[in-house]
Amino acid sequence: MDEPVNTRVQRGQRLAEATREDLELYGVAELEDRIAALQDEIDRCRAQIERKRSGRAAADSLFSKPS
Repeated sequence: MDEPVNTRVQRGQRLAEATREDLELYGVAELEDRIAALQDEIDRCRAQIERKRSGRAAADSLFSKPS
């Protein structure tokens, strides 16, 4: 008997699947919960962007040549 193949989920695949999901199947409360979860993810992404920008700015100031 063949064993199931473990496939790795590609980066961004779950997000792409979520954007194609049929929203007709959800009730109002479920859609509001979905929006809240997506807003939390947006906030998390923005915080990560800010951390990356801060880290980049710190590295740039450390390694930049004095004027």
